[in-house]
Amino acid sequence: MKNTIIIIVVLVLIVLGAFFLVNKGKVEAPVAGETTEDSGAVSNTMPVPGMGGVEEMVVEQVGAEKEFTVTGQNFSFSPATLKVNKGDRVKIIFKNTQGFHNFVIDRYGLATPQKQSPDTEVLEFTADKVGSFEYYCAVGTHRQQGMRGTLLVE
Repeated sequence: MKNTIIIIVVLVLIVLGAFFLVNKGKVEAPVAGETTEDSGAVSNTMPVPGMGGVEEMVVEQVGAEKEFTVTGQNFSFSPATLKVNKGDRVKIIFKNTQGFHNFVIDRYGLATPQKQSPDTEVLEFTADKVGSFEYYCAVGTHRQQGMRGTLLVE
């Protein structure tokens, strides 16, 4: 009887030991719907901006990347409006499909060369100014004939 109890205790210890060895270092993720409590306490190893000996960390939000294909044909652009947010990285693929044209945004200092169709040019810039900016074709009187559009930066 005494030997049976000792054998059972040893087996339980072996099973528990094996369980702890197998699960050593594993961290359980919370189950969906289950909440975990955070004491809000700051660790003594966590850097705190403004405290002595700790450099301040600056985090900047980087804008999204926006890509547009603008088609130029005789006296019009399609689309006529491009909408982005301040800080966005903008890529405009200008496709001249008909005639002799270019693509200009004065406020950003951007202009493609004047080219005969078919031709494609790519412009890339960061939308760092908020406002409504006209883009247009600078060939002859194309701008006055309606070959213009609007870049909206919010």
